[in-house]
Amino acid sequence: MSRAVCQWRDDGWLANVRHCPSPNCDDRPDTASVELVVVHAISLPPDEFGGPGVEQLFTNRLVATEHPYFARICELKVSAHFFIRRDGEVLQFVSTDRRAWHAGVSSWEGRECCNDFSVGIELEGCDTRPFADCQYRELARLIALLRERHAIKDVVGHADIAPGRKTDPGPCFEWPRLALLLAEHIDGGDLGRRDAVLDFGASKDAVVVSMQRRIKPVEDG
Repeated sequence: MSRAVCQWRDDGWLANVRHCPSPNCDDRPDTASVELVVVHAISLPPDEFGGPGVEQLFTNRLVATEHPYFARICELKVSAHFFIRRDGEVLQFVSTDRRAWHAGVSSWEGRECCNDFSVGIELEGCDTRPFADCQYRELARLIALLRERHAIKDVVGHADIAPGRKTDPGPCFEWPRLALLLAEHIDGGDLGRRDAVLDFGASKDAVVVSMQRRIKPVEDG
């Protein structure tokens, strides 16, 4: 994803990323504004990277006979707005103006149905292997771009909005690393504005609080 030319189209699609439109989406409620980014992790087949399985799943083209696991999930109707591969390639499946079906049964800060007010970003990964450097860079850049179009307030993991049901992005995801990269995008690399919570030993909850302070839109007045 080229920083120089990547920009929003009027219809909620990013230019200069690969578009793979998914039928698994619908309109957001009229009263919903996009305020939440949900980070997921997925690999198909499980713990294998580089294949077409995720793209096929999100576009209802997964073939049950190609892998035993596929037979269990091929009838699912799911999607995410974005998918970031291990090599940093970004795919978009759903306009951010529409509701992708990524969160399932979920809640955040007392609000149910997180699909209504969130953008879902899938990383190609799993619970047991580190994510690639380029995935963190592209994720931070994508969140920064989302802030240009939507009033993003929070960045959380799927496990945070569906505790006990989901674990992703998992223990290998480095939240402080994402926070540091976001600081570079949002604060322009101003070290004076990076507080101690960006230390790589900080707890995940502390890092999420730090990111919330950074990404919340500035209130008028």
